[in-house]
Amino acid sequence: MKKRALVTGGSGGIGAAICQRLAADGHHVIVHAHRALDKAEATAQAIRASGGSAEAVAFDVTDRSACAGALAALTEAGAIQILVNNAGIHDDAVFPGMSGEQWDRVVDVSLNGFYNVTQPLTLPMIRTRWGRILSISSVAAVMGNRGQVNYAAAKGALHSASKALALELASRGITVNAVAPGIIETDMIDGAFNQEAIKRLVPMQRAGQVAEVADLVAFLASDQAAYISGQVISINGGMC
Repeated sequence: MKKRALVTGGSGGIGAAICQRLAADGHHVIVHAHRALDKAEATAQAIRASGGSAEAVAFDVTDRSACAGALAALTEAGAIQILVNNAGIHDDAVFPGMSGEQWDRVVDVSLNGFYNVTQPLTLPMIRTRWGRILSISSVAAVMGNRGQVNYAAAKGALHSASKALALELASRGITVNAVAPGIIETDMIDGAFNQEAIKRLVPMQRAGQVAEVADLVAFLASDQAAYISGQVISINGGMC
């Protein structure tokens, strides 16, 4: 049965790969963007051109009222049963030099965005007695990373929130998990890691591919993963 899936930050990189993979599994995918609606629409169009079902939407996950309005409109067509909280930003600085604005912006998108998107969708999902809530975290939240105290804090909070929400929803047929990628080949890492750095940091001596992250997300969103909940699953080439 086709399910409706929303992927925040779905307009590029890991998000687009997740959208394409969920669509390939037969789901109707809602590709979200903040400002780059054209990129979200391009991803949705590529999915439709391949025979899948998709639409594009744009709203600010940090704006609670905007989220509520957009999600109310989306759920008029039926409950969203697969939610991938992928939206997130970097604003790196060593902690002594980190501004309050840098802290707030990163926490606002990843953590407040999780609440603003997930909370309005939870009750409609409960009514269907089936759901998958997934949040894309980071190796920085598992191991820490210099210059990313704000990012690690925001993503680490998603781990705790996912574990607590998993307990609340376990009896309703809804699983809640976090996926923590390591160094993944995207535009975001261009210039941040050269090949020597990747070989030094990653035991498998290569960056991961967005399709590999998407495959893991798709499995966790499937019926086959019905007994996996409250977990933080790393995909990082052996980084510990």
